[in-house]
Amino acid sequence: MALNPFKPSFGSTPPVLVGRDRELDDFALGLEEGPGSPNRATIFTGARGVGKTIMLSEVSERASGNGWIAADVTAGPGMLEELADLLTARAQELIPKRGRQVTSLSAGGFGLGLAPSDREAIGWRQYMTSLITALNDRGTGVLITIDEVHARVVELRRLAATYQHFVREGLDIAIAMAGLPSAVSALLNDDVLTFLRRAHRVTLEDVALDAVGAALRETISANGRTIAPGDLERASAATLGYPFLIQLVGFHIWRQSPESTAISADDVDTGIQAARRRLGTTVHEASLADLSTVDRTFLIAMAQDTGPSKLSAIAARMSVDRNYASQYRARLIDAGIIEPAGHGHVTFTVPYLREYLRDHAASMGLNTLKLDRPADGLV
Repeated sequence: MALNPFKPSFGSTPPVLVGRDRELDDFALGLEEGPGSPNRATIFTGARGVGKTIMLSEVSERASGNGWIAADVTAGPGMLEELADLLTARAQELIPKRGRQVTSLSAGGFGLGLAPSDREAIGWRQYMTSLITALNDRGTGVLITIDEVHARVVELRRLAATYQHFVREGLDIAIAMAGLPSAVSALLNDDVLTFLRRAHRVTLEDVALDAVGAALRETISANGRTIAPGDLERASAATLGYPFLIQLVGFHIWRQSPESTAISADDVDTGIQAARRRLGTTVHEASLADLSTVDRTFLIAMAQDTGPSKLSAIAARMSVDRNYASQYRARLIDAGIIEPAGHGHVTFTVPYLREYLRDHAASMGLNTLKLDRPADGLV
């Protein structure tokens, strides 16, 4: 029995990365073009589950494959020291392979054996400049990737200022970041992080269904099984082009009859339903967990429609005025749950959230759209 080749886990690189070749090629070209290339500072953004973290993993792997050192971190306290530690450790692994044991840091040398107190004495920026310069002198570029960026991370400001210094010095360095659209917009509007406005911004969209079908077929056949064209088409359509759901549908249709070489129509039907249930527990529940009662009521009101919802209709269903509803609209856009869909309209960012809300409104304590307005403002 062949192992299931699909990987529906957040951050796990799928066997076939669907529909992202152009974006990855643009970044790879930036590495080849040398210091100063605009693609060397790239921000990946998009809704939950569209593959932002996977894109960071992929550019990191491709850079490493071209002889670069990559340091991958998540935005947050301690990020800068983690970056320095990662680069130091990877440089220590690299240099002995090239016939030089690194032991000390000086203006013309390489300091990788420094204690934290030594790094504090010379300063983080000087330490990183010396480290990157020494790597560059040996033909090695440096890639920094940062996941889950948002403007509240103070250390991003310090990194931004330092990165601009690296660029002015002509160092062989690149940076790739990823975050939800609202977080990236806040970053771009930050007065201190102005250099990011010149970064290459990549908005990851849903994947075309023909590309989804090709990826599913390729993965299935490469692992010794078959699927009929009609069944493949239904499986592809069920993903709605949502990258996480591509892996989720593939995983569940594969596991129905893993001992059979042929994936049947029943396997596809059962797998699609299982994938949708799993999407509810892994994505929908997590998306709704931190929302207030009124936030959720706004979403329930949206779920009454079969397509994009008009703000005035949502307000009427909630028994509130349009201005009041618009405040929750802004909150939910910031949270990455909904997005604008034309003048005065919004829509869900994650597939099947509408259906999930319809099915689970009662269990969330929202079996009615009649909700009194809180006396003390937003909740």
